[in-house]
Amino acid sequence: MAIDINWIRDDASLAQHCATWQKLPFVVLDTEFVRVDTFYPLAGLVQVGDGSAAWLIDPLLIGDWAPFAALLENPAVVKVLHACSEDLEVFERLVGALPTPLFDTQLAAAYLNLGFSMGYSRLVQEVLGVELPKGETRSDWLQRPLSPTQLSYAAEDVLHLAELYEALLPRLSAEKNAWLLEDGEELLANQRRVTPPEEAYKDAKLAWKLAPQQLAVLRALCIWREREARARNQPRNRVLRENSLWPLARFQPDNLVSLARIDDMHPRTVRQDGEFILALIKEAAALPPQEWPEPLPEPLPPEASGVLKKLRAVGQREAERLDMAPELMLRKKTLEALLKSGFPAGPYQLPESLRGWRRELMGQALLDTLAGQTPGVQA
Repeated sequence: MAIDINWIRDDASLAQHCATWQKLPFVVLDTEFVRVDTFYPLAGLVQVGDGSAAWLIDPLLIGDWAPFAALLENPAVVKVLHACSEDLEVFERLVGALPTPLFDTQLAAAYLNLGFSMGYSRLVQEVLGVELPKGETRSDWLQRPLSPTQLSYAAEDVLHLAELYEALLPRLSAEKNAWLLEDGEELLANQRRVTPPEEAYKDAKLAWKLAPQQLAVLRALCIWREREARARNQPRNRVLRENSLWPLARFQPDNLVSLARIDDMHPRTVRQDGEFILALIKEAAALPPQEWPEPLPEPLPPEASGVLKKLRAVGQREAERLDMAPELMLRKKTLEALLKSGFPAGPYQLPESLRGWRRELMGQALLDTLAGQTPGVQA
């Protein structure tokens, strides 16, 4: 079918449309971007739908995003997206605002037990019986003019997203809809939560295996890598590969030949930043013991896996009772944090990451399971 393409290519037109959208109960949003060798996504297109039409905003021509930011932050207009974590990054970078309240149709599918982490095409097929054309997701969205195929793909995306929302919303109970919007707030909080460069070493692979003096080196390397990636607008792995961090901290090379032999070390990194990395390692390795980081906690031992299984069963029981996708209930990281708070003998503490309805419905049952009791069925 032929789709009307409505372009927004200047600030006045964007402001005018935003004023209209501010009066709607919901808008659907999507973005197309390129992120091949940059740290930040480069926006190529922003799509908006209202349930009857699709608009394509050309971000290469817009200078004033304030009216759009006001729309994104208007609590009276629900923002509908699908699997939106990357879109959130685009909006934050491009507009300086995030869409709230946020209704993610991928989450809605999990709440209705249609499937977990469902791709957009599959969900459209499942709910609307429409087969979407493939093949444009990875095309160059910064080129101008965009091809007719790209344009129809981008417009069709938001037209179907509005239909999806209107089909899924009535199937959600008021309770589930409230939980879904709560999860949307959590997604926004995660996007706003930036790990300080000084803390990045704690997430590095196998960091727990390093002694405090080696951790001092790892911390210095991670701080530099994080800051450089942002400053150069390059992916972290382009600055220094993830798999090189641990051996660098462990073996602490002191010359370019040894540096080049480090696992997964890219020759370009040795050429471009080798001398600086060696100086950084030397300086961090020479720090006095009182400036070394604390040792990092070890992963849970193998014998914890049986307990983890029992904890997961708490979530599975609730998922069955509520007819929701079991993967939606309790995240592995949350259960591991709970176990680490007191394994093997307790006492255990519910982690901060177990929040909202999940804490309310399952918190006590998890603690009861750890205490060896049979969790009571919660109403």
